Parts: sequence; structure tokens; C-alpha cells
Amino acid sequence: MNKLSQQACNITIFADGLCEPRNPGGFACWGWVALSSDNEEIASSRGCIGQGEGMTNNVAEYRAVIEALDWAARNSSVRTVEVFTDSQLVVRQINGQWACRAANLLPLLEQARTLMEQTRATLRWIPREQNERADRLTRIAYKEARKPAR
Repeated sequence: MNKLSQQACNITIFADGLCEPRNPGGFACWGWVALSSDNEEIASSRGCIGQGEGMTNNVAEYRAVIEALDWAARNSSVRTVEVFTDSQLVVRQINGQWACRAANLLPLLEQARTLMEQTRATLRWIPREQNERADRLTRIAYKEARKPAR
């Protein structure tokens, strides 16, 4: 979904990830929603990275932020980007407050930082209950990933 106009705009993005029914090793899913300055939904997306080995909640949380920032980078009409997520680990690692020692997260960290610079975005932590829209998208992605292929 994308309702972005050609006019320069400020956007707020809410991003979330999950790994269900178990972490690690479940289905790693992500979702994000972008809102205009008047709180109108202008874009959203969701997906599943995979299931099993290497899939964790932290991988899904990083992927949510990366997917959202990648969308913002591809939309030249976006002037300022403010991203919110309920993952303290992702926020503090990307913002340089915490070190990242997990080898599987290092490439995601670098990709996120590159996109942060490219979009001049800010990244902030919010409590989980303030991230309901993005959480809803991760739950939909999880349900879709669990459906048997026909």
C-alpha cells in the first residue's frame, strides 16, 4: 500500500518484528506502517523472512526497520523520517549506545545504519502498547506464513 503524494512530506514509521511460535527457530516475520504528519496511513508492508535455524525475534526486528527505511529511501518525496520500534536492542545498537556482538546481526546493523544515514532518519524506542499497528501487521504475516502451500 502506498498513498504518498509527490509533495515533500514528513513521515512517522512504526516497525515491529516477531519470531513465533518459538524464539529462536520459529517464523521470523516483520511489519511496518508509515503515517503522514496528519496521522494518515500512507504505506505499509509485511513479510516473513523464514522459519527455523537462524530465525530470531532480533533478526525480525532488524528486518522490520530495514524494510521500512528502504521504502523511505526509495521515495524521494519523503523529507524527514522518524522511526519507532519497541525493540530496545535494535534502537540502542543502531544508535550506537550498545555494542553488537552477535555475528548474525552485524550485517543487519550495518545495513540499517547505512539506510539511516541515507534517509537522515531518527530511530526511537516506544513501549509495545504504542506499536499496535505494526504489531498487527507482523501477526498477519505470521498467519500467512503458516498457511500450507496449495
